[in-house]
Amino acid sequence: MNKTVHKPAKLYGLVLSGGKSQRMGDDKSLLKYHKIPQREYMYHLLEEICHTVYLSVNPAQHSNTHKRLKVIVDQDQHNGPFNGIISAYNTHKNVAWLVLACDLPLMDSGALKYLIRERNPDKMATAFVNPETGHPEPLACIWEPKGLENAIQFLRKAEHPSPKKFLMDSDIALVHPTNSSILFNANTNLDYTLAIKRLSK
Repeated sequence: MNKTVHKPAKLYGLVLSGGKSQRMGDDKSLLKYHKIPQREYMYHLLEEICHTVYLSVNPAQHSNTHKRLKVIVDQDQHNGPFNGIISAYNTHKNVAWLVLACDLPLMDSGALKYLIRERNPDKMATAFVNPETGHPEPLACIWEPKGLENAIQFLRKAEHPSPKKFLMDSDIALVHPTNSSILFNANTNLDYTLAIKRLSK
């Protein structure tokens, strides 16, 4: 008897840009590392490789978002990054989501294509692993539909609704980036300056 082969779910892209940017002092999604606002740069990266792409925004950001960009407004049902991720899942439940934080200025298309090649749709998610900590990066990650369904169950019970904690306790695929600098996270003005220097080399 032949084993049934299930097609992987379609892959949608999601740029998370609805955070408060408290440490940076300015909206991180609007900073320019590549001559355009960072959220638009990340959106364009995902457009190259995903079936469709959405920008995750908070209600205050919605009015100043370029009309060409598809948006999902945070539903404010959860705290932290899960707010945008679950809002996307509630909008399209039968797709996988390649989730990217907007504050990864050194991310590139080659790294994202590599992540997709290494995708295991039979797992809950496929995530880049941080080489310094050995932990999965939930905001540079492909979340499968069943993974997000399980995440909702996790959120109903969790005292600390951390996407990283969920991934660490789940059956996921880990991908080691060929260049760890793609996971450099720019949260402060100093980080911004360092990223600009790296990109200018």
